[in-house]
Amino acid sequence: MKHLFATLLFVLIMSFSVQAQTQVYELRVYELEFFRSADLLHNYFKEALIPALNRQGVKHVGVFEEVGESLPKKIYLLIPHHDVVSYQNSERHLFDDDIYIKSAKNYLSADQNSIPFKRIHTSLISSTKEFPELIVPKNAGIYELRIYESQQEGALKSKLKMFESEFSIFADAGLPMVFYGKNIAGDHMPCLTYMLANTDLEENKSGWSKFINHPNWKQLTSMDEFKGNMSNIIRVFLKPLKYSQI
Repeated sequence: MKHLFATLLFVLIMSFSVQAQTQVYELRVYELEFFRSADLLHNYFKEALIPALNRQGVKHVGVFEEVGESLPKKIYLLIPHHDVVSYQNSERHLFDDDIYIKSAKNYLSADQNSIPFKRIHTSLISSTKEFPELIVPKNAGIYELRIYESQQEGALKSKLKMFESEFSIFADAGLPMVFYGKNIAGDHMPCLTYMLANTDLEENKSGWSKFINHPNWKQLTSMDEFKGNMSNIIRVFLKPLKYSQI
């Protein structure tokens, strides 16, 4: 019985350790050139990059475009790496992958006049033990990406602590979360980033109405320790492309 108990305890501890494993999200935003087809980029993602990342063990790569007609057009690529080391090694593994090299030939050999984007903006986001891994939503037709900027690191620490009490409010309000984390590199620092998923904009709007009227949210916003911990909110509505894995 002692051995059985010890085995069960070990399995339980290991299971908890796996569940608590955090991820690093690489969020790329490709700013597209005017009057230039993006087919080269889409084919690269679909036929070369995403399959190669999957072979590396990276699952659920998301590809999105903005809802509406904002200019310049942008494509969002979300890559959930296992950790920062996986992120660091990913590009080297790509160029060691013969299948990738062959599939990506048209993209990798494209000249300045053929490549469909002006630049790539990249952010790295570390998940937290409170929300350690990306969750693939069901029946999602619209995604909301939110970036909360703080005026300095102390204010961001306050917002991160506040957010620990917000997960249950999002769930109650019908605003399923896809990922959440603290930005460790990129634009808008210091900041945190998260993504919500809904069937459509109406459901999202209804969810936010429930959120701001939730008694737990009203209690949080009344607490002095959490006042003034944000300086700006960036919100973008996204729709998944057909080959997106999220």
